[in-house]
Amino acid sequence: MRQARILLFLLTAALFSHAQTNRGYYRYPAIHGDTIVFTSEGDLWTVGVQGGPAHRLTSHPAQETRAAFSPDGKIIAYSADYEGPQEVYTMPAEGGLPVRRTFEGGSANVAGWTPDGKVLYTTTHYSTLPNAQLVAVDMNNRTSVVPLSQAAQGVYDSESKVLFFTRLARQPSYTKRYEGGTAENIWRFDGVNEAAPLTSDYAGTSCNPMYWNGRIYFLSDRDGTMNIWSMDRNGHGLRQHTRHSGFDVKYAALSGGRIVYELGADLRLYDIGSGQDRLVPVELPSDFDGLREHWVNKPSDYLTSLHFSPSGDSIVLTARGRVFVAPVKADQGRFVDVSAHRPGRYRNGRLMPDGKSVLLLSSETGEVEIWKYAADGSGAGEQLTSGGKVLRWEAIPSPDGRYAAHQDKDHQLWLLDISAKTDKKIAVNANGDNSDPSFGSVRWSPDSRWLTFSTNTPNRFTVTMLYSVATGVATQITSDRYNSGAAAWSADGKWLYFLSDRALNTVVSAPWGARQPDPYFARPIKMYEMALRKDIVSPFEPADELHPAKPAAPQDRKGADDKAKGDEASSEGPARVPEV
Repeated sequence: MRQARILLFLLTAALFSHAQTNRGYYRYPAIHGDTIVFTSEGDLWTVGVQGGPAHRLTSHPAQETRAAFSPDGKIIAYSADYEGPQEVYTMPAEGGLPVRRTFEGGSANVAGWTPDGKVLYTTTHYSTLPNAQLVAVDMNNRTSVVPLSQAAQGVYDSESKVLFFTRLARQPSYTKRYEGGTAENIWRFDGVNEAAPLTSDYAGTSCNPMYWNGRIYFLSDRDGTMNIWSMDRNGHGLRQHTRHSGFDVKYAALSGGRIVYELGADLRLYDIGSGQDRLVPVELPSDFDGLREHWVNKPSDYLTSLHFSPSGDSIVLTARGRVFVAPVKADQGRFVDVSAHRPGRYRNGRLMPDGKSVLLLSSETGEVEIWKYAADGSGAGEQLTSGGKVLRWEAIPSPDGRYAAHQDKDHQLWLLDISAKTDKKIAVNANGDNSDPSFGSVRWSPDSRWLTFSTNTPNRFTVTMLYSVATGVATQITSDRYNSGAAAWSADGKWLYFLSDRALNTVVSAPWGARQPDPYFARPIKMYEMALRKDIVSPFEPADELHPAKPAAPQDRKGADDKAKGDEASSEGPARVPEV
């Protein structure tokens, strides 16, 4: 019985030890025969098509990417930034000393090989415009430019020497299902006649051409997600080969009827003949240095937000997903880790007006929601919002602590009743973008009755809005003829101060001068003030007969004597300076 238990224990331990794999993030795969080369941790690795432990080829701190096997499989070409700029290098497929092949001082990205053993790469070095071109370099570092003005990827038919290439480089926004004017598309070039488009039937992305047995295999998002498709040499006979949804297929390479490609963090292999598509179970025998714990010498370098308490005696710090409350003076309190030992990642902590609790964003539920935690780190947090579907931005509490204004990535501005835990949508910025919060300069009035914020009008100008908490009405208070934003309230709530670009004073003397065809506005942005009542005068206006200056507050006799002595000393002028 005892021996049976020991055997069962050993079998269980062996099973779990086999299941424990070192998983990495795998990119830019290429294949030749039964060997796959890929990038992980910024280095090149090789692994068999069946998966298993990978073998590291490079160990330099620089990044090595976009590897490609030579036609005979003996050499690997890749891009690396060993000396600073990204250049093309080659090395033996089994590993060895790299050899630099390009000296352009720019971004040289390996695209593959020509049938006669030259490295095909993409560069902007030879173009007069910022367009990617294909260039071939041989093993003697001699280059020849492919006569195409725009080509970012390419593959040759080894028999006919016809080049199938991607026109236009990847558009920089990485927008899914992009159908704009810079969408990648596939063309054919025989070296003699004008290049012809092959994927003009589709307005979206078609890229990464690969050639095998008379068909062109490529990546396209025709079904909503980037998948592997194929067509004949004339762009007809379209077929879909993979049907992934969610993660896009990225950077595919073909050899011997098999396509290796990225999907998420993994590598997959598609067999054209059988139609089989499977995961390549790669294990990375690495020390995973990037995952080791390390000491932070300057925590301030990792701060993502810092806010003072309303009383000014403490600050709320957010760094590396945690929120801390610290006293301004070390002898006036303790340093509190508000989010210690709690699940989730935390952002944008702000103290409530009473100084007893902190509003913050937390991912505890799986979505980013607004929570309230005790400022002294005690007790459990209280969730204030729910149902989040997109990223929320920080919550700004009102001075009376009743409300909090916040916004989300759907360009919506919300008013949260903290005690009732109800959320009300008060504005939508239909003309904003997703790069930053759509509503700028969200500020509360001192009496918590009004909220000011900036938004975009249909003509794309920024205007300042005023929202009444009592009536729920938002009013535009600046013109859409100028950009106006960054509004702030005066301490008494009677004035709004804001920035606007309406100071249109050109420094060009004449719009149609010899070398001055256009006006030039050197300093168009200035600070402005807006009165929120009719019966008030700007504190910056000089006194007049209708608005005389207020009498100075009376001083005690000692203060007056001290002031007189100071005035007498100042009338004597500066101290004598010795000549040099």
